[in-house]
Amino acid sequence: MGDKTAEVKRTLTGKVALVTGGARGVGLEICRQLAVLGAQVIVAARDETKAEAAAKELRKQGYQAMALRLDVTLKRDREAADAYLSGRHGVLDILINNAGVWLDSANAATPPDRPPSQALEKDIRGTFEANFFAPLLLTQRLLPLLRRSPAGRIVNVSSIRGSLAHLSDPASPVYPIKALAYDTSKAALNAFTILLAEELRGGPIKINAIHPGWVRTAMGSEHAELSLEDGARTAIRYATLGEEGPTGGFFYLEERLPW
Repeated sequence: MGDKTAEVKRTLTGKVALVTGGARGVGLEICRQLAVLGAQVIVAARDETKAEAAAKELRKQGYQAMALRLDVTLKRDREAADAYLSGRHGVLDILINNAGVWLDSANAATPPDRPPSQALEKDIRGTFEANFFAPLLLTQRLLPLLRRSPAGRIVNVSSIRGSLAHLSDPASPVYPIKALAYDTSKAALNAFTILLAEELRGGPIKINAIHPGWVRTAMGSEHAELSLEDGARTAIRYATLGEEGPTGGFFYLEERLPW
């Protein structure tokens, strides 16, 4: 076990990783776990003060971490992130598209405020801007930097709620709650994952969508079953895939989920 851990640490030493929504919750825990494995972590978040505080704490613990203001919904911030990475590192090895919103209700443990037929346009558009368009456009923008990596890895933090199979299955735990904005935005993110993986298939870049589980965060609520540490495990697993690992899949830990 110890030898395997040491091997992973060596593979991430010198790797550059960008985590969106990295200043709190699961995103911050993903940053921490990547940093522990030796990566140079860029904590990206809308609130630059919180991002810098998170990066500073990681540096105090002896890890390599920098802060970056990045509102993923803003074109100028995506362009600035590209310029920062190009100028400082010249490469990106790991991109974790973690930032996202839940606007259907107070949190994922609360039933939607409205049924699908009455969902508000502002909530639908706002959710798609953060959960679909932002990771799509950021990935497109940063793809040239990922191509410079010998083994680029992209992880789209999705949700089992984006699985059409689960949404249509009365036996699924997510079936009773019809969160139109969130569910459809994650289904779209899953489709993007499949299509980009097929375009890149045969090359060194691997892209997968993951379900982190129901995690105790502001979005997940205090009723959720998983800790932050457990919630980050799947993202870390697919951010550190070896050459033989899958691409274009949808996973929770080792389990392949139905689209």
